[in-house]
Amino acid sequence: MKSIITAVCLTLLFSCNKQKGNIVGHNQSKDPAVLKEDSIPPDKIPQTIDEIRKEFAVLNEKLLSKKLDSNSFSYTCDEIEGKADFHYEKKDLRMVKHFFADSHFSSVTNYYVKSDKVFFIFKEETVWQFDGGTPEKPITKDSISQQRIYLKDGKPIQCLEKHFTIRSTGKNINPETIPNKKGNCDVKELMDVYRKILNNKDTKNKPLCL
Repeated sequence: MKSIITAVCLTLLFSCNKQKGNIVGHNQSKDPAVLKEDSIPPDKIPQTIDEIRKEFAVLNEKLLSKKLDSNSFSYTCDEIEGKADFHYEKKDLRMVKHFFADSHFSSVTNYYVKSDKVFFIFKEETVWQFDGGTPEKPITKDSISQQRIYLKDGKPIQCLEKHFTIRSTGKNINPETIPNKKGNCDVKELMDVYRKILNNKDTKNKPLCL
């Protein structure tokens, strides 16, 4: 199976257009001092899009610099293989990454957490298929869909969507140049999966269907 590019989840997580309300891009300053100055109080759950942006910037810097503790579990369900990664700051859960895949499909969902509340969700799905070439040198095509969901009190206050294609040969469009579009995201299923992940966090390589 063609694996999903891990960097998309972080470096392209907030690659949005410059419209009002969109999240900052990957070129935001990684200076911890700057990020700390822009962050909201440590005991406050972000309530607005601007606060979510600030909280993500601080949390993402810690993830990229590997300042958080982490553990994980893997599972199988029929032909699907999955993995859940947990990232902690001083024993407080800050992010959960859920990945699963079968032969031609993969999905990764990142849940960003503060004070046990999910305040932002990034989800990316990839479907890949052969797209010409020869048996010796096949060409593949990835059809990628992304969702960025801002949450307040467990309910979405804004949802952005993006769709693009990446081929294994030839020139591909830079996903960062593709504008996000407003969508209507239903988070019920995503949050149901999130709760199942937490309930099975002590699972170790056992058959499990989420």
